[in-house]
Amino acid sequence: MNSKTTPAKQAHAPKHVENSTDATRGEPLAVRAEKRKVELEAALAKLPADDLRARNDIELVVNSISSHLTGNLEHLSDTTAAELSRLLENSKHLAEVTPVAKKPRA
Repeated sequence: MNSKTTPAKQAHAPKHVENSTDATRGEPLAVRAEKRKVELEAALAKLPADDLRARNDIELVVNSISSHLTGNLEHLSDTTAAELSRLLENSKHLAEVTPVAKKPRA
């Protein structure tokens, strides 16, 4: 008996979506926060007006980052640095869009 088996379809690993929080590691914290703020503002501009939950979440983080990016950005206080770091980490997947996977051809 000669049985032919077809290999199982291999699932493609999802593409890694790079966000500014991960992409800017190693840069000064104030620069990283400013880049994230700009990225979130751009995402906010693309959101429909009726997407209130997402808009509120993004506006909250943008306003929080703005409130911490005052004073001497070269020498952040420990408290400010800790808060900015927390904001960056907690919002790194906010407004992230996963690319649409191409359907395999039959």
